[in-house]
Amino acid sequence: MKSEYRHFTVKPVSGSVGALVEGIDISQDLDGDVIAEIRQAWLDHLVIFFHDQHLSDERLMTFGRYFGDLYLHPNLAKKGPHPEVIHVVKEPDATRVVGAEWHTDTGHVACPPMAAILHALETPPKGGDTLFANQYLAYETLSDGLKATLDGLKAVHDDSRVAGPNANKGRSTQTRDDVDWQPTVNAHPVVRTHPETGRKALYVNIASAHYFEGMTQAESAPLLRYLFDHATRPEFTCRFCWAPGSVAFWDNRCLKHIAVNDYHGHRRDMRRVQLAGDRPV
Repeated sequence: MKSEYRHFTVKPVSGSVGALVEGIDISQDLDGDVIAEIRQAWLDHLVIFFHDQHLSDERLMTFGRYFGDLYLHPNLAKKGPHPEVIHVVKEPDATRVVGAEWHTDTGHVACPPMAAILHALETPPKGGDTLFANQYLAYETLSDGLKATLDGLKAVHDDSRVAGPNANKGRSTQTRDDVDWQPTVNAHPVVRTHPETGRKALYVNIASAHYFEGMTQAESAPLLRYLFDHATRPEFTCRFCWAPGSVAFWDNRCLKHIAVNDYHGHRRDMRRVQLAGDRPV
């Protein structure tokens, strides 16, 4: 059951996930009641969107801090005076983008960020959308037999696919690839219980999950491939079309997302903050 909202309007954008929030300016100081209601809309819809929001980096950080501590990304290159703010940019001649596979953010660390807030400064005339997939539904639609198989199973995650040697070829936004870089490795439950809602979500993604703990990669591969494919079925998803001033605020604990790379020859310039999370259980 979705909540009622008093301080703004909320319009779902699909049957399964995502909602557009209208009637509020998040660049202004917000009181506790409004912040609590935004958080509830976020928990209800997993990802919420805003249009026509014009945020400086400082105001983007202020908005993020209403909901948690800001997270410092371990790999993506820092630009500007605020290390908490990641510049997610694709220049016209770049061939690759950050987030080009279905993923949860920074899943290789011990405590992945709980959320991300992405603000668009410059967008291509068409293309450059982001898709989101509801991982509550991904879990809930599994058979009882497969749920039992996954119960207690952990997947081993690392960042070798998104950092290190050759990670920056063709990309404008740079990630760490120095000679001292070593993969960060952590094991997380395949089925995660959300710490605020208590709901279970599927928690594996192709960007960082390599194999199941206690199994080989060859043994793990068929089931992982099934879960990757199942988790992004069209009926679990929504698609967001960006414009300058658009903002997306998503729950990294129960969503996957993917950046669509369909705007070669055009520039896309975004700013992102992440919110610190806890260890998945």
